[in-house]
Amino acid sequence: MKTVSLGASRPSTVNFRMPTRDNLVPIRVDIEVDGQRYRDAFTWNPRDPDSEIISFAKRTAKDLKLPANFVPQMLQSIQGQLAEFRSYEGQEMQIKEKIVPLKIDLRVNNTVIRDQFLWDIGNLDSDPEEFARTLCDDLNITDPEVGPAIAVSIREQLYEIASQSVSVMREKQLSKKGRRAPEFSSNSKAVNNAVDLFKYFGSKGSVIRKRKEWYLYEPIVDVIANEENGKEEPNNSSRPKKRAEEEKVASLQSL
Repeated sequence: MKTVSLGASRPSTVNFRMPTRDNLVPIRVDIEVDGQRYRDAFTWNPRDPDSEIISFAKRTAKDLKLPANFVPQMLQSIQGQLAEFRSYEGQEMQIKEKIVPLKIDLRVNNTVIRDQFLWDIGNLDSDPEEFARTLCDDLNITDPEVGPAIAVSIREQLYEIASQSVSVMREKQLSKKGRRAPEFSSNSKAVNNAVDLFKYFGSKGSVIRKRKEWYLYEPIVDVIANEENGKEEPNNSSRPKKRAEEEKVASLQSL
């Protein structure tokens, strides 16, 4: 029986970090003050000093002409998310040969993109930004804001899965000491979607997809052409041809 080598052996556990080439933290800010709202998503280096956060908040408020009282709100939001990330540092997480399903369901400006794929969190050289750029190139997405949004979404899901792994490892360690570990649960949509999808693959499931099911995993991109009375009208869809034909047949059968 032939053995297939997957490269150098990996450690089963590492100290908590983002399972990517760099250790950037996904940050999501949603602030409303006096009827004005600021929403943004970006990545941040947890090693940067707080002075960088202050400068960023002030510069953002100035560039977007936001009231000065947005600055402390931004500081509190960013620092709180970084503090949560740092609270996991130094703790162990399990990464060996762990393939997880990720989902993308985003609207950025007039572009709607939906996709699902598998990600190896044991590969600490993975690059969500490069993946997002390649995906946008393959799908002919020209809006420069779509790629970063995809990368942040991937990082958010990886962060949730990594932090969940820390809690599982902590539970195992406490169990070994004969103490009951606190139950861990997450209300995160990202991690719940990932866990739900993982049921279909199982711990020993194959990542090779059947040819007849390929169309189920192809990305869908819709361009929203018009918005009237709050209604969105998708146009110029790049929905896979086979899927569109099947939807048409299903529609005719229902008549």
